[in-house]
Amino acid sequence: MVGRMSDVLDCEGTLVGTLGMKYVVATPERVVMTMPVDERTRQPMGLLHGGASVALAETAASVGTFLHINDQTQKAVGIEINANHVRSVRSGVVTATATVLYKGRTQMVWDVRICDERERLVCVSRCTVAILGDP
Repeated sequence: MVGRMSDVLDCEGTLVGTLGMKYVVATPERVVMTMPVDERTRQPMGLLHGGASVALAETAASVGTFLHINDQTQKAVGIEINANHVRSVRSGVVTATATVLYKGRTQMVWDVRICDERERLVCVSRCTVAILGDP
């Protein structure tokens, strides 16, 4: 799994790298990632952009799914995501924690909670990730 994760963790030149996302924990059952709230992730009014939160949530869910598949014959791709933005953030770092709600042969569903540095809920998301290819 270490070799597989090195591919996922190499984020240079991707949205993950551009937005400053970092992996804290990456296991098949739980993925924790951080993202700064700065000029890359704020909307024009100075608040964390909802799209940045959604990108963080889908990234965490996709990485978790990737850890369940045969990366030689399968791909993990997000197919549905919803998000409720419940608190605004102007600066600092937010942390996403993704946990598995459903693990199937062709799809997985993840619960993703994004919190601020004071551990207050900022966004709650559910993401469905399809598993394409042969096992």
